[in-house]
Amino acid sequence: MNDSIRDFQRDFQRLQDGLATVIVGHSEVIRQSIICLVSSGHALIEGVPGLGKTLLARTLARLTDLVYSRIQFTPDLMPADITGTLVLDEDAGGRRSFRFQKGPIFGGIVLADEINRATPKTQSALLEAMQERSVTIGGTAHALPEPFLVLATQNPIEMEGTYPLPEAQLDRFFFKVAIESIGEEELVEVLERTTGDVLTSPEPVVTADRLLEMGRLARQVPIARHILEYVARLVLATHPSSPKAPEGVRRYVRFGASPRGAQAVTMGAKTSALARGEDHTSAEAIREAAFPALRHRILLNFEGEAEGVQPDALIREVIEHTPDVPQGVEDLLRTN
Repeated sequence: MNDSIRDFQRDFQRLQDGLATVIVGHSEVIRQSIICLVSSGHALIEGVPGLGKTLLARTLARLTDLVYSRIQFTPDLMPADITGTLVLDEDAGGRRSFRFQKGPIFGGIVLADEINRATPKTQSALLEAMQERSVTIGGTAHALPEPFLVLATQNPIEMEGTYPLPEAQLDRFFFKVAIESIGEEELVEVLERTTGDVLTSPEPVVTADRLLEMGRLARQVPIARHILEYVARLVLATHPSSPKAPEGVRRYVRFGASPRGAQAVTMGAKTSALARGEDHTSAEAIREAAFPALRHRILLNFEGEAEGVQPDALIREVIEHTPDVPQGVEDLLRTN
């Protein structure tokens, strides 16, 4: 293992350990959130209120010493409340001019809390920021800081007062992370940590420059051509019109994953491989990244929604029916 991989693994582990001092359990949620940050992606975290989603974002900002910004999404929130607006200033001489007043989107780690409680018009204010890393106001583009992570929390769509996220908005999220309720032992630990007279406040463990360096290193992880072809086959198999789609996809899916989904699977697998100390991207890393990268990009049809089909079940079916080597090679291996 060379020094750069060892250093990456060390700093990734520091972030995990720092979050674990505050967040009880949820190890996969912690890991996937860090992968998003390092990969310059955004995370959509879904779960009922009270499971520590806000605490996760705030602690991640502390550990990285990035500016933390929180936006509480409500039905009356307006786009300008997120991006900022032009205000009219007047100097001592009476001359007037417009000045851009930045909104809370100008942070390093931006918590979009309960994003699906705002109207689709307000949700769309995040589209340019998440994709272009800039905000355009009055014809002028204003660059966002780097690193930049939108960590959005979402209540289950069945809950009262929620609006479904538009497909274009969902596709901007690198990973969708599902956060579940914790068990009895973990709940006791939460009570011990939060009801005593000593509260944990972690110190920064990596800098913004180091995060950007880690992201550049992750992009350099080699990935073989046949692994890229495996990613392409997996993503295309989520489309009901594909001849390689399994039965569940053809029956329950309206739209499959986009090319952004394939990019998220690939980049997520590269970052995950480095975090494990590996110097290449394996098919196993691809399968691991497929679930958080694709679950929000598979849109169910009416029958799928009516029967309560879970996207993870469909992804599992796709993985089971998609070989990780080309068909000709698979036939050759089988005969030998």
